[in-house]
Amino acid sequence: MILVAGLSPAWQQIAQLERLQLGGVNRAQAVHWCASGKVLNVGLALQRLLQSTDGAADVQVVSVAGGPAGEELRAGCARHRLPVEWIATRAPTRVCTTLLDAESGRTTEMVENARPIEPTELAAFEQAFVHWARYASVVVLAGSFPAGTPVDFYARLMRQTRATIIVDAQGPPLLACLPERPAVIKPNREEFARTMGTSIDTADQFGGALADCHARGAQGIVITGGAGPVVVSTPGRIQELQPPAVPVVNPIGSGDCLAAGLAWGLARGWSLVDSTRWGVAAAADNVAQLLPADIDRVRVGQLWNQVTCLSHPSASTATASNA
Repeated sequence: MILVAGLSPAWQQIAQLERLQLGGVNRAQAVHWCASGKVLNVGLALQRLLQSTDGAADVQVVSVAGGPAGEELRAGCARHRLPVEWIATRAPTRVCTTLLDAESGRTTEMVENARPIEPTELAAFEQAFVHWARYASVVVLAGSFPAGTPVDFYARLMRQTRATIIVDAQGPPLLACLPERPAVIKPNREEFARTMGTSIDTADQFGGALADCHARGAQGIVITGGAGPVVVSTPGRIQELQPPAVPVVNPIGSGDCLAAGLAWGLARGWSLVDSTRWGVAAAADNVAQLLPADIDRVRVGQLWNQVTCLSHPSASTATASNA
């Protein structure tokens, strides 16, 4: 079983505009609502990938919900039959908005930060995590923390499972996880630079930051870069995976779909590179869909064949094209 846990889900509004006018009145051509946020995007994408497989793994999500948006969130996941253990919170679930500009093709994201969670609610979340982690072969810890959450909260969860762990986070919460030796961490390039507190503009800088991160405990590092190459780093070896070109409809949630594909592969005993390659294909499929995590395993399999791989012998010679 694959367990996905996170504290910052979102009830998502997606508005399609002919042209976004700053400072003017914008009338949406269409508006869609869906369950989202990293934790739910990963869970929903995994469910899509698992629907057509041999049942070698299933998915369980642990997350939080509160207020009217939280009720919508619960109902949305129920419609998709996504197994979620919800921890009720006094704070209402956040609402985030995606604006899709048809004329420019650009996406604008308006993100509401998650509101603080009470200590008793965090304790209930941890208890639920410990229960489900007993059955998990892979765990994905996904998303940012609500204000006031202890910075080592994910690290505490890691200490209570022997599963293979993927951490999709950034900043101090990610740094706190490194001594627990996560199997994989998955920030994007900007998040990685900010987390490590250094510039990664040159190949040498990037290689040095990767080496530092491995020395702190990360066993595998997967760094996304939008439409650019995805970097897969293990001590002594770096590989780059080039995503296939696809028509861009809505890129929101693509990194989450990559995390889902990565977990899907690791749960089947695949290598880190092959698992990430599957994740890159899942992310590419997501880019071409209107709603986040609305991926399809058959399409992902077709895109998998279009992901190209380039190996580098050492960190110092890698990612020059990305720098």
